[in-house]
Amino acid sequence: MRVLDLARRLGVTADTVRFYTRKGFLLPERDAHNGYREYSQSDLRRLRFILGARQLGFSVDDIKQLLKQADAGKTPCPLARNLIEKRIDEIERRFADTAQLLERMRFAVEEWRRRPDREPTGKTICHLIEDHSS
Repeated sequence: MRVLDLARRLGVTADTVRFYTRKGFLLPERDAHNGYREYSQSDLRRLRFILGARQLGFSVDDIKQLLKQADAGKTPCPLARNLIEKRIDEIERRFADTAQLLERMRFAVEEWRRRPDREPTGKTICHLIEDHSS
C-alpha cells in the first residue's frame, strides 16, 4: 500500500506516515517500476503501535527504544512499564507545580483587586508584581 493508503487506514495524514518513515520506524520497499514507497502489513502494525504509544504519552525516543528491543527479538514490555511509570512521576510533579502556581496566581489576583493602579515611576514598573514578589 502507498503512503495515502496507509494514512487513510489509520486515520492519520500522509505527513505522519512520512515522518515515521524518515525516523526509520517504518521500512517501506521501493517499487522498482515507479519509485513509490510500498508499505507492508508489518508497517501498518508498527504504525498502529506507534500511534497507540503516542496516545499514552510515549516520546519518539521512547518508541525508538521499544521498537529496537522488539526488532532484536526481546520483549519491550518491561521497558514500556518503566518508561510510563517515570512519565507518570514527571506528570504528577508538573501537575503539583502547576497547582501551586495556580494558587499563587489566585492569591495575587485577589490581593490585586483591592489595590489601585499606579503609573510607572522609574523605580517601579508595575507595583502589583513588584510588591507581591518582595
